[in-house]
Amino acid sequence: MSEVTRRRAPVIADVARMAGVSVPTVSRVLTGSTPVSPERRERVMRAIAELEYRPNGAARALVQGRQSMIAVFAGNTTRYGYARTIQGIEEAARAAGFIVVITVIETDEPAVVDAGVDLVLGQPVSGAVVLEFDPAGRAALAAMPSSLALVAAAGSSGGSTVPHAFMDDRAAAKEATRYLLGLGHRTVHHVAIPPSGAPSGRSLGWREALEEEGVPVPDVLQAGWEPISGYEIGRDLARSADVTAVLCGNDELAIGVMRAMAEHGRSVPEDVSVVGFDGQPLAEFVSPPLTTVEQDFVGLGRQAFGLLQKILDGDATPESISCTPRLLLRSSTGPPPAAQRGEFPASANPGR
Repeated sequence: MSEVTRRRAPVIADVARMAGVSVPTVSRVLTGSTPVSPERRERVMRAIAELEYRPNGAARALVQGRQSMIAVFAGNTTRYGYARTIQGIEEAARAAGFIVVITVIETDEPAVVDAGVDLVLGQPVSGAVVLEFDPAGRAALAAMPSSLALVAAAGSSGGSTVPHAFMDDRAAAKEATRYLLGLGHRTVHHVAIPPSGAPSGRSLGWREALEEEGVPVPDVLQAGWEPISGYEIGRDLARSADVTAVLCGNDELAIGVMRAMAEHGRSVPEDVSVVGFDGQPLAEFVSPPLTTVEQDFVGLGRQAFGLLQKILDGDATPESISCTPRLLLRSSTGPPPAAQRGEFPASANPGR
């Protein structure tokens, strides 16, 4: 037998016995649902402290008529934007007394989505936040029952009636593209992140800016999420001297494009300007530091939980809320090469 005897965790009956009160009295002290005399309350709180009693969250939720757990559904938890949004949700939920459970929906295959949703909703959750950043998130949002308190966090408002907290990356991409055109670039190439089922707001904003300025609209270069995807596309872009400005769908892709440009003798920003998206901390420390669209993902998560809390508090139809990311200028952007401005013969190759 072990030298250390494991002590049984105290239960509410132990608190009642030590305090000399009934179990319902302890429950009333814990929930605050009914007034209890100061003397009895003090005895109960003293017994709780002495026994180191930890109230059972699920039982307390049943007494209060409200669950204390919310679910977060995400297609990924390691990418920068996903992780930071979840951080914001968790911080806001914890401050409000909620526990957060996180479920990864890896693909948009119906069987995978249904299994993940069923697993979580089999628990006593009071509501859910879906990260609608990718096809898996979009599918998870569509699979949620109408009876569940539900909001979404996204890069655009989406087409559903579910309240959204979203960052207007369409407007931000439009601003970034106009900035590059304003530097004198004839057009801007776009390395896009995977869409969530429809063209991303970043791709739409890029296209709108080019069309409104009446400049050529290159084909969208569809990439993945990782730097290697940007690097592979960047190798092709580097071979064309006509490519002088690139807007990337995230900072990782931009870093990959910059590496490919350097390997092919294209200097950033002297030959090619590169803009990223998201504003992750590493973007400041690449060489040259990356101009990027900075997004407050933590704030997005907090806003999403705020919407959910409104529903839980009785506001059945809170309005979607948005914020516009800001363009953070660094050293990876500048005017196009002189040849593109017609300052020396076109036979000269700025791409070397």
